[in-house]
Amino acid sequence: MKVTYYGHSCFSIEVSNKTLLFDPYISENPLAGDIDLKKIKADYILISHGHGDHVGDAIELARQTNATVIAAYEITNWIMNHGVTKTHAMNIGGHWIFDFGKVKCVNAIHSSSLPDGTYGGNPMGFLIEAPAGNFYYAGDTALHLDMKLIGDYKKIDFAFLPLGNNYTMGVDNAVIASDFIKCDRIIGMHYDTFDMIKIDHTESKKKFELAGKELTLMKIGETINMRQSVLS
Repeated sequence: MKVTYYGHSCFSIEVSNKTLLFDPYISENPLAGDIDLKKIKADYILISHGHGDHVGDAIELARQTNATVIAAYEITNWIMNHGVTKTHAMNIGGHWIFDFGKVKCVNAIHSSSLPDGTYGGNPMGFLIEAPAGNFYYAGDTALHLDMKLIGDYKKIDFAFLPLGNNYTMGVDNAVIASDFIKCDRIIGMHYDTFDMIKIDHTESKKKFELAGKELTLMKIGETINMRQSVLS
């Protein structure tokens, strides 16, 4: 699976010949000035919660790409009120089989309100299961024990975890989260964009290394290839 980083918590992942775009916040991200929004492709846009740094470009990109937006019921309603008709509403605990694989919505401990102040439903993470591998996109979240359920019942090849602290869990809790989900390959997100969530890259990688894990901190615009782990 090819993973491209667009900054903050926004990634695209190529899965079963489809492109999944997560939490598109690009045009207002001061660190993503070199990303051309018009060149971004997506078949599906997955939104973890309603905050502006996660839905920022969702409407424009949904119109541009004709992608289906997957999000909480309240967020899909908000999207539809802005003229986007291709949506698939979900909620925590549910799953759906799409043409690229299975999406299950899992718990995230955070808040969720939309840019106009309306209620954004429950924040969530996404567990994606596909022939090429399984991955977990945690969204904005604190460390929580429900993560152990993922590790107990699913084999996760790699996971996206927030690292920035202040608004979400920080690096130390992310190491514990990687233990809970039994995943040793972590891609960091939700760090450096704002002063309050800046991290020390060298120290963060060292903490994961000492725990026997690999932390990848991608450069904005970078694409990497994530393969299934040997034990899958």
